[in-house]
Amino acid sequence: MNSSRKQTALLLGASKGLGFGVAEALARKGVDVILIGRDETTLRSAETRLQGSPGAVTSIACDLFDRESVAQMMAEIDRRSAGIDILLLNGGGPPPIAASEYHEQFWQKQFSAMFLSQVDIATHYLPGMRRRGFGRIIAVSSTSIREPIPGLAASNALRSALAGWAKTLASEVAGDGVTVNVVLPGRFATERTTRLDAMDAAERGVDQTVVAADSQREIAVGRYGRPEEFAAVVSFLASQQASYVTGVALPVDGGLSRSM
Repeated sequence: MNSSRKQTALLLGASKGLGFGVAEALARKGVDVILIGRDETTLRSAETRLQGSPGAVTSIACDLFDRESVAQMMAEIDRRSAGIDILLLNGGGPPPIAASEYHEQFWQKQFSAMFLSQVDIATHYLPGMRRRGFGRIIAVSSTSIREPIPGLAASNALRSALAGWAKTLASEVAGDGVTVNVVLPGRFATERTTRLDAMDAAERGVDQTVVAADSQREIAVGRYGRPEEFAAVVSFLASQQASYVTGVALPVDGGLSRSM
């Protein structure tokens, strides 16, 4: 690895939530970050919030549901950057759906965004990582790949598929200085958690604060996580110091998971 080369991170789903937290942590460490998200207005706002960081910050709008949009995004990055050193695979979770429901168009659409597009991006930048002898691929998944969450069949299934791919890839590229890990966030104070709590509250006919309180009682530390706590873990996995950590699925959930 050329230690004098400044690192560049490509961060999917980085305009808000956990992805933005990771962008902020890496930019503060001096890593140049490229923020990817669907909404240009939200991206511009995130970019503005990170201005003044030691790392340069740019953004590109991309829709993971649109394979052509993904191709255009990668072509644009190839024109701008000498290579990607850190890749965060991250995307919003699919809408709730029961496992007993099957709507082919829905599943194909979610599979394209949550699996095919992310694998496409990773394998596009993998050769450069292997050639340079350094790379970090980190997939944001969920504790649901170990303990499926009722009503989130698509998320449970598709996140598990990406985790299986990541574990397989880790063994293939470890000897080239590239690590591949999966991080399993539990319940964090993000827009998605707020939205799921609101849906649960509406279904139960109770106030959203009741749902949030019930949810937080299930977590060993007694609260939702903060995005910066998640970002600190990802920042370590992206570092040189984590070179002996690969092929793991690491829960970051405040003790919510009952399995090791």
